[in-house]
Amino acid sequence: MELIFQPWPWYISGFLIACIMLVLLLMGKKFGMSSNLRTFCVACGAGKASSFFEVDWKSDKWNLLVVIGAMLGGFVASHYLSNGEMPAISEATKVSLANINIASENGYLPQELFSISALSDIKTILILIVGGLLIGFGARYAGGCTSGHAISGLSNLQLPSLIAVIGFFIGGLFMVHVLFPLIF
Repeated sequence: MELIFQPWPWYISGFLIACIMLVLLLMGKKFGMSSNLRTFCVACGAGKASSFFEVDWKSDKWNLLVVIGAMLGGFVASHYLSNGEMPAISEATKVSLANINIASENGYLPQELFSISALSDIKTILILIVGGLLIGFGARYAGGCTSGHAISGLSNLQLPSLIAVIGFFIGGLFMVHVLFPLIF
């Protein structure tokens, strides 16, 4: 029982992800979280507004279960399978966060960015809106999101997915080391 309350090693999690990908591959399905948003929009009638949404969403309704499973899994893991310890953050990261007035005691969800009171700041709202638009545009432009390209696309040995994943990493490094300090 102790094993379930700790983070699993990469080789166990990676093996389980590979098993899921094998099953999806054998079923002729593709995995990706951004495709779920399209399926959800189509199911809600977005096909009336744009030809992009004129697809048969019922053939992809199984993928909506992935979203529900991800939400339920995150809830169960954080509320029932967690020992309550904050994730380990390096001292260098704590110093960098302190330099931009973000407390490191909150782990992955600093209150300065992820609390209801943070939404009263116009800067935070603008960051959320611009960030959401950029993520949506990027996922559409790249033909998928990070999970779709990095897990499904690379599992299928697709060169465009490799290029997209390399671009995601370069963009992430640029954001953390150049833009993040400028914004905060």
